[in-house]
Amino acid sequence: MHYLVSVVDDTAGLATDEEMAAIDVFNDRLKAEGHWVFAGGLAAPSTATVIDNRGGQAMFTDGPYVETKEYLAGFWVIEAEDLDVALKLAADGSKHCNRKVELRPFLGVDLESLPGQGSGQ
Repeated sequence: MHYLVSVVDDTAGLATDEEMAAIDVFNDRLKAEGHWVFAGGLAAPSTATVIDNRGGQAMFTDGPYVETKEYLAGFWVIEAEDLDVALKLAADGSKHCNRKVELRPFLGVDLESLPGQGSGQ
């Protein structure tokens, strides 16, 4: 099963060099244990553009979707055999990146079947 681990940040700055080194160690572990699917860090919320194309014309708005103290700073997509393993990995990820994380399963998506996807890629 595949899970999204969202990194929730409430600080004004980027990860420190020490935090980035710890994240690299965690990423290497995910890869070595076969849990790695994909991960990435995100730029500051101020760089976001919200697009709403539900009406007759697309509306583009600068800035984050919501004004809040917490924001999505990065994420991991992991593969785990069950929720217990995913929860342990998410807890370890939180410790390594020194941020809160949110764990959510993907619904009805077999990531392995997507072109160019799968564990270790």
